[in-house]
Amino acid sequence: MKRRRGLTVAVAAALLGAALTAFPAWPAGAAAGRAAAGQTGASSAVCSSSSHPALAARIGRDIQAARRGRASTVAMAVDDPGLGLVCWLNRFSRFDSASVVKVTILAALLRKAQDQHRYLTATEAARARSMITRSDNGAASALWADVGRRYLQHFLDVAAMRHTWLGPGGYWGLTQITANDQVVLLRLLLNSNAVLNPSSRSYALRLMADVTPAQRWGVPAGAPTSLTVHVKNGWLPRATHGWRIHSIGCFTGHGDSYSIIVLTQDNPTMAYGIATIETIARTVNHDLHPAAASVVAPSRPLPSWETPDEHIPAS
Repeated sequence: MKRRRGLTVAVAAALLGAALTAFPAWPAGAAAGRAAAGQTGASSAVCSSSSHPALAARIGRDIQAARRGRASTVAMAVDDPGLGLVCWLNRFSRFDSASVVKVTILAALLRKAQDQHRYLTATEAARARSMITRSDNGAASALWADVGRRYLQHFLDVAAMRHTWLGPGGYWGLTQITANDQVVLLRLLLNSNAVLNPSSRSYALRLMADVTPAQRWGVPAGAPTSLTVHVKNGWLPRATHGWRIHSIGCFTGHGDSYSIIVLTQDNPTMAYGIATIETIARTVNHDLHPAAASVVAPSRPLPSWETPDEHIPAS
């Protein structure tokens, strides 16, 4: 398939308002989804593209086929501005964030440094790298405290992440997230805007591209080898709704950029949730790049020492 990337340059030149509106509008029914936030919402993925309606319909059908028979509760989004394509499923449903909130912590840290007209300190940079590339919880807790709740909320406000609720106290892993706001966040990293300057965006994307191989499962499944994968995953077992397993990522290179977000809960095991995410991501990546050689992400749980209860702040 010949991909059309004319929109990317225009969007890259825009400030925040344009960056959030130059993309195709989400399909009708968003207001109803907003009212149903926190509920499972629509049972079918809805994809839309004015320029590639057949592709949008096929991706929607394939997402449904990938979910068939799975126990996982899923919210997801696909955002490909070059194709004028968006997909959503349970756009405003809320999930405990687990470690995917670490990208939000990083973005708030970078924005705060911008406001203070300075670079990150050596300590901040070391913690940011550890938090993103190794999902270090101690580093996340330290940055959560250093950035501060007031500034974290300020970042959510200026970023227009209106459906994200910070976790109580130091419980960053209990931040409530939605597929909607994770798309907003990744758009800020991918496109010129008034919230994060080019240096901050590039810095965040570099860290997400350098995640340790054992944690590169999830949405990278089936991604073309020709693209750079930027990913952050989260995993959290709780007494109710089982394992929360999430994966957010964007893909860049050769004038191409798109994002996939998959949030899940009600998984009986970590491996089960990973399999749900990768089955969905693999079909989406293949539909977007049917002729490309693909990346096969590792479909295995992490070692037990890397799977703590992420909502428990470090002491």
